Amino acid sequence: MRRTAVINIVGLTESVLGPWMPRITAFRQKGAFAQIIPAFPAVTCTAQSTYLTGTSASIHGIVGNGWYNREQAEVQFWKQSNHLVQGRKLWEELRDRDSKFTCAKLFWWYNMYSSADYSITPRPIYPADGRKVFDIYTWPASIHKEIKGELGEFPFPTFWGPAAGIQTPQGSPEAASQWIADSAKWIENKYHPTLSLVYLPHLDYNLQRFGPDKIAEVGGKKEAITELIGPTKLNPQVIPDLQRIDKIVGELLDFFEKRSVQVVLLSEYGITQVNCPIHLNRLFRKEGWLEVKDELGLEILNFGASKVFAVADHQIAHIYLNDPSLETAVRTMLQAQTGVEQVLGKREKEASGINHSRAGDLVAVAAENAWFTYYYWLEDRLAPDFARTVDIHRKPGYDPVELFLDPSLKHPKLRIAMRLLQKKVGFRMLMDVIPLDPILVRGSHGRIPKDLTDYPVLISPEPGLTPSSPMEPSDVYHVLKRHILG
Repeated sequence: MRRTAVINIVGLTESVLGPWMPRITAFRQKGAFAQIIPAFPAVTCTAQSTYLTGTSASIHGIVGNGWYNREQAEVQFWKQSNHLVQGRKLWEELRDRDSKFTCAKLFWWYNMYSSADYSITPRPIYPADGRKVFDIYTWPASIHKEIKGELGEFPFPTFWGPAAGIQTPQGSPEAASQWIADSAKWIENKYHPTLSLVYLPHLDYNLQRFGPDKIAEVGGKKEAITELIGPTKLNPQVIPDLQRIDKIVGELLDFFEKRSVQVVLLSEYGITQVNCPIHLNRLFRKEGWLEVKDELGLEILNFGASKVFAVADHQIAHIYLNDPSLETAVRTMLQAQTGVEQVLGKREKEASGINHSRAGDLVAVAAENAWFTYYYWLEDRLAPDFARTVDIHRKPGYDPVELFLDPSLKHPKLRIAMRLLQKKVGFRMLMDVIPLDPILVRGSHGRIPKDLTDYPVLISPEPGLTPSSPMEPSDVYHVLKRHILG
């Protein structure tokens, strides 16, 4: 078997490639380039599970980054156990072929309790006193102390939240991706795995904040700014991010080449411009289908008591019907809603590869310029306390507004400093600095883009091992297997 590193560059598409990414462009020109028909939905957990099992969500069961657990009557997002992914993984098949095969899984999702030989993944500690302590989970456990001793603490605030992709006192904009890249080098030097799966998240942040298109807000005005970057549709606000990730990838290419490890570059989805947030749960609430309960004067969505509710995940929303008799009425409402392009029932879910018991009874797909919020309150003063914080597990849906600091705060940095001081001296505190304004978000993903240049990509040094473009997402499994088997 040939040792291989698969570098997953989130958000990499043909539409963002250009002279600002000289290392990746040169790597593409020397090898083979293929666009990938996005997994459906085109979100992190589904795409990675499709690539690593060679099956669709109908089979591996990962219907999004989260879903409604019908037995527990809870929405669960960003769970980490690999047991949730149904089916045999790529490294398990290759280990069956050769008992000496080893795999390192570095920040790819569903990394806990997997059968990979080496794992590193973000995992905060939650002490009983209510604190949240940033940390990582590793396997073997001995890696935890060793790698932090050499690389320092993982820069968690730059991995997600308003500090992600921004220059802060805690680190450079690309700090999380750089730390992950350094961890890949550390694992290679210590363990020499046959397969290294490396996840670099940096492009995810500002492509969602600012959007990828060249029509951007400059000086408070919307204007075309093509002259700043030449004949391309790309927003110049994201050019520095492309340059930073190109540098990190270039260093990894040099590192692995010296060790005779072949590299395959890969991405999960493309991010496209949006300007239309859709609040399905608010619509259901106005129809009397959604139940909320008062908890300490704030509103909490009551899933088990609701007749209908939506679990929002970027440009896809799973609609769960506790009252099946409302299916026709719900479908009719969704089809009439501005920004909803398609509504999938059982037959359409089968055709889209998402017909699994975890999926919604209906699945709504947003128009290209739209995305779904999880918002259900009708007055911001009644929003739950977690709504204004970074809380990816408690929120009943994905919330990209977590990438922003509330612009209504006069001194947000001072507020953050005060909250951190409260935490340091042992007081309970709420890091309530996130706005409740979804129009801030300019980029999203999840649906299948209309433009092929917005598809995810695979770049290989071996033209003979890569199929014609565009390739099916399940084919990524077989392409990677061929590279490793040689």
